[in-house]
Amino acid sequence: MAKRLLPTFNRVLVEKILPPSKTTAGIFLPEKSSKLSSGKVVAVGPGLRDKAGNTIPVAVKEGDTVLLPEYGGTQVKLDDKEYHLYRDEDILGTLHD
Repeated sequence: MAKRLLPTFNRVLVEKILPPSKTTAGIFLPEKSSKLSSGKVVAVGPGLRDKAGNTIPVAVKEGDTVLLPEYGGTQVKLDDKEYHLYRDEDILGTLHD
């Protein structure tokens, strides 16, 4: 099995951040309580090429926390961990503290 996946073109490999299932007070939250789907960028492809052959870089970089669409992406399992592969244009934005 592959140890590391390097995306091609404008693809971005994301590990989804699971929302907490319990509050600090110990109250269990319903599964749909968190509508914000986010993830951490694990790997980024080099980008697309335009007609002139110039590389158009990907908008995010490794380590960014990104906002993901509710549906889409390709699920990938590597070493018992679940990742999702998205196109750069499918990522809705970056999240900052």
